[in-house]
Amino acid sequence: MNPYQTRSIEGLSGVDLTIALYDGIVRFLYRAIDAVEKGDESGRRAAVKRALDILMYLQATLRIDIGGKPAEALGEFYVAMFALILQGSQRASAEKFLKAIECVRNVRGAWRQVAETTSGAQTGEGAMPPLPAALETGLEGQARANWLA
Repeated sequence: MNPYQTRSIEGLSGVDLTIALYDGIVRFLYRAIDAVEKGDESGRRAAVKRALDILMYLQATLRIDIGGKPAEALGEFYVAMFALILQGSQRASAEKFLKAIECVRNVRGAWRQVAETTSGAQTGEGAMPPLPAALETGLEGQARANWLA
């Protein structure tokens, strides 16, 4: 990461950082699609690895004790996205990557809603801001079969 990128994320809230990480997943999945279209196996693997690294970080930093049911739903979402992206890589499937991008963007939209709801509001250290119903119901309502199809 260059110094400009480092400085640009230093002042981000937890929610804004989460959104930036989701943007990173999408960016790397588009790189994987580009690599699939070019027949670049090593490029695909590198892009997929970066997207999966971000998912693993998000999964590892979940606080179920604070986030409760929405955090559990996010954990399930991350596992489903990990599986879908892995399938996409194994099959060199741009279609699977596009499905993952669609799902990540949907949840990113819910996080954007959280950011707008909590802008200007201070939360205690380690406290998770209240999640909108769209995040919890969107994760539960979205069929896991679609994520893995």
